[in-house]
Amino acid sequence: MEDTREEIHQTGHRQFVGGAGGYWQKIGELQFRYLVDRGLAPSDTLIDIGCGSLRGGARFIRYLDPSCYLGIDKHIELIIYGVAMELGIDLYRQKQPRLVVSNSFEFERFEAKPAFAIAQSLFTHFSADDVKTCLSKLNSVAAPGCRLFATFFEVTEPVANSAVSHSHGYFGYTRSEMEDFGTRAGWKSHYIGEWAHPRGQRMIEYVLY
Repeated sequence: MEDTREEIHQTGHRQFVGGAGGYWQKIGELQFRYLVDRGLAPSDTLIDIGCGSLRGGARFIRYLDPSCYLGIDKHIELIIYGVAMELGIDLYRQKQPRLVVSNSFEFERFEAKPAFAIAQSLFTHFSADDVKTCLSKLNSVAAPGCRLFATFFEVTEPVANSAVSHSHGYFGYTRSEMEDFGTRAGWKSHYIGEWAHPRGQRMIEYVLY
């Protein structure tokens, strides 16, 4: 089991999620613009899976209508830092984002059906079993036609990933593996690939049918 609480306090909420070298602002803006360019409207409900300290979340919350942002992460410390230092209490009260701490994909706790979803730099740290569980559980609560945009490290041949997910571990998957994960969980897969991510992560879109 990971012991990350002290690491978060020592390294900082930005550094912990890979925010060194200016990546915090760049990746936060990249994911925000990407979803807006693909049709995310202020009235849409978005779930940010692995929202962390609101690298993209703070931007989405400002843009979306009140209560339309759903953020879930297993690290309560990251969410606290995100609200306090990236969003601010006044905007938190105004926009009323719904935030859940969970390490078991408890999407049902939101009591909302998201039309959009994003998993930025999440499956890059997930075992195959956790990717499949995440997709399956999201399927059960998402609105028909929900679009999930997920990033991953693409490899040309299957690799021996760890069987246990880890916040700072590396997990690589082939395009066909990622597509198969979606198909088995009831999603239609659309490989996007390159999307200008500074660390070379590729994008795949899953659509609930």
